[in-house]
Formats: sequence, C-alpha cells, structure tokens
Amino acid sequence: MQVQIFPSINIPLPMDAIYRCLGYKRGITKVDERKREEIEQHIEYAASLVSLKGAGLRIPLERVDPPLIVLKTGGDIRSAKLAGFLKGCKEALFIGSTAGNTVMDAIRGDTEDGDMTRGVVIDAVASEMTDAALDWIMGFFNRLLARENARLTKGRFSAGYGDFLLENQKMMYDMLELDRIGITINENFILIPEKSVTAVVGIHA
Repeated sequence: MQVQIFPSINIPLPMDAIYRCLGYKRGITKVDERKREEIEQHIEYAASLVSLKGAGLRIPLERVDPPLIVLKTGGDIRSAKLAGFLKGCKEALFIGSTAGNTVMDAIRGDTEDGDMTRGVVIDAVASEMTDAALDWIMGFFNRLLARENARLTKGRFSAGYGDFLLENQKMMYDMLELDRIGITINENFILIPEKSVTAVVGIHA
C-alpha cells in the first residue's frame, strides 16, 4: 500500500464541462463569434497556467458497519453516507489532485485588476481540469484493477459532503502525502492551492 504519485497529468481540455461551469450549453446557448473567440482565448491561456498533479492510494477495508468504516491500516471513518457508498467494497481508493499555484495567482491578479471576465474563465478552467484529473486517476487505477477482475465504483465521495465531515480531509491529506505535490492544508481543513480536491472511491472485486 504505497502512494502512487502523479507528478504531471496531461488531459484534453474538458471544454463542455468548462462551458457548463460558465453557464453555457455548447450547441444550445447562442454566443456570437467575437465573444466565443474571447472565451476560448481565455480558456487556452488558463490551461497554459494549470499544472495538474495527483496522488492515489488503495486501502483495504476491515469492515463497513454504518456509520463506521474501519481501515485495515488502522483508524476509522464515521459517515453513514460514505459507508452506504462503500457497501460491498473490500477496498477503497483515496485520490487527490491539484491545478497548482500559478493558475491561482492569475485568478487573484485578474480579480485585483478588475478583469472579472477572464478571472471567471480561468477559475472555471482550473476547477474543471482539477476534477478531470480525478477522472484520469480513476481511469489509471481502473486499468490496473481490470487485471484483478475488479473495478471502481462509478462515482466518488468527497469530504464535506453529507455527514462525511470536512475534517476527514486531514486524514486523507496525510495518507496521500499531498505535500509531495505542493498542497498544504490549513486549520479549517481547506486544501491550498484552492483548486485542489480529494475523494474516496470504492473498489468492487
């Protein structure tokens, strides 16, 4: 049970997700050519600032007895919703990703300079690319699990959702050794840079 670090994750731009985040529906919402070009220039600029990194760790489960999830590595998690999500799983995959500091500096800079349009686009790009990096990590582990006739659950569960309290993020931060990819965590269990996320995925045998 060793943490898998991904020092560089390269993914296609999730354009549809970015446009949805911005409130547009590609092919439905009408955007004039000039506006579209401006948005896509901002998107390309934002993507050049994103430096995706990630981490993943498989952890065997001792038992899942709602609301308690006992890890074979020691320690436990209390969350009835997460326990329900992991029902029938013998293992869990803990994952995390970040867009890096540079893109956050650009968002702050645009906000301070009053360029709200570009700032909003950069924010959307960073958010969606960070989320897409989790999809990429899940795909990586799914390919490995296929050799074991196992697979991941389709969804994922993040700290702060339902009764899976945000304070659990500290445990995940430590397990995933997220300091190795430039992430820190504050006293309120918020990851820094802001565009950093963690999640739990179930593994079905």
